[in-house]
Amino acid sequence: MRGIPLTEDFANGGVSFWYRQIGLPTRRPALPGPRTYDVAIVGGGYTGLWTAYYLKQADPGLRIAILEKEFAGFGASGRNGGWLSAEFAGSRKRHAKARGRQAMIDLQHAMFRSVDEVIEVTRAEGIDADVHKGGLIHVATNPAQRRRLRAGVADLRAWGYGEDDVRLLDRDEQRERVQVAGALEASYSPHCARIQPAKLAVGLAAAVERLGVDIYEDTTVTEIRPRHQGLAAAVTARGIVSAEYVIRATEGFTASLAGQHRQWLPMNSSMIITEPLPADVWKHIGWQGNELLEDEAHAYVYAQRTADDRIAIGGRGVPYRFGSRTDRRGATQAQTVALLWRMLVTLFPAAADVRVQHAWCGVLGVPRDWCSTVHLDHASGLGWAGGYVGSGVTTTNLAGRTLRDLLLRRDTPLTGLPWVGRQVRQWEPEPLRWVGVQLIYALFRAADRNENERLATTSAYAHLANLISGR
Repeated sequence: MRGIPLTEDFANGGVSFWYRQIGLPTRRPALPGPRTYDVAIVGGGYTGLWTAYYLKQADPGLRIAILEKEFAGFGASGRNGGWLSAEFAGSRKRHAKARGRQAMIDLQHAMFRSVDEVIEVTRAEGIDADVHKGGLIHVATNPAQRRRLRAGVADLRAWGYGEDDVRLLDRDEQRERVQVAGALEASYSPHCARIQPAKLAVGLAAAVERLGVDIYEDTTVTEIRPRHQGLAAAVTARGIVSAEYVIRATEGFTASLAGQHRQWLPMNSSMIITEPLPADVWKHIGWQGNELLEDEAHAYVYAQRTADDRIAIGGRGVPYRFGSRTDRRGATQAQTVALLWRMLVTLFPAAADVRVQHAWCGVLGVPRDWCSTVHLDHASGLGWAGGYVGSGVTTTNLAGRTLRDLLLRRDTPLTGLPWVGRQVRQWEPEPLRWVGVQLIYALFRAADRNENERLATTSAYAHLANLISGR
């Protein structure tokens, strides 16, 4: 990390900068012993919190508990890039095979509405999460990326995106919005807002608690069991929680549960954040609209301008740890910090002297087909949602409302969406899983190098990586 400007109080890990900014929450009591509920939710991230929030509102008499190993919002919900985006993980064609093309278009429109739904809840519940709906910019910095960008916008037209939902920017508007070095073309969608993720997680947990939901922290669930004598169960060292339904909302930590080791792969993503940028630097960058920003590289980076004028930028770094291991406190590798800093300076040369204040990482859940799912089996009493592949801030809200309707046996437009009830095969056993993921991202990085150096079309390395990954 020599040569990277760091603040004197630079930190790596400690969950995330987002919690450093607001302080780690005071831990709630652990499960005091065996309990019985109507619904037990395993995992205190956005999925679990949204599910509890909407269920309790729909039926205040329901007895609901959330069981969390650390504290509510400890995982990806408190570490992500702060993208409240309408982008949805996975192949649209693959989702459309389940219930038809229109169903996938309906799903995309439901994602549009979900962005505004989250914003409305923050207002209704008094959650100050630094929300600003400035939209999303995708930027291409080489000819191959520009081809993909244009093809992507054309493809979205066939999946429910109108001219008001996504469009290519002309050169003047692109420069007026944000000055990205080497940008050849950019697209814009209004369906995205910036948030401070930890503020949303902490505020949502408090709102759920006010509704009467029990949140037990420092409570590790080791196994989820289907119905036996009428009740499903979540097994913890502090006692068994029995319930009519047990919902798995563990996302990137799913592999820690008995029998779930190959269900979803915990993919690692890392971030750095700068100190606040001075006004003379912002004059060179622009970014007055606080749009979210992503490039069109295969090993892409994503960024936001924070409410206090920092740049937060993230990317994959070291994508996967052998055996589906996950970190404890969010520290990332020095080479990943260096990579993200180089990307920051490449995109924004004016920020070259701005110091980095914090680095961290977290895991997200990746199904074998890279498509998100939501599911409930009334016979076993088990349900789940997740596999968001990094697009979970908004999707968790849609998942929570969908699980509400499924649990209450409501036949609604949400329960008819094509991601409901999908079955996905498991990941390969080790060491095939580790070798495969390392190969995929080595190919993506090679593809980016080729495209930056000479190629005007998408590299064959990227096509091979997508074939291996099953995207």
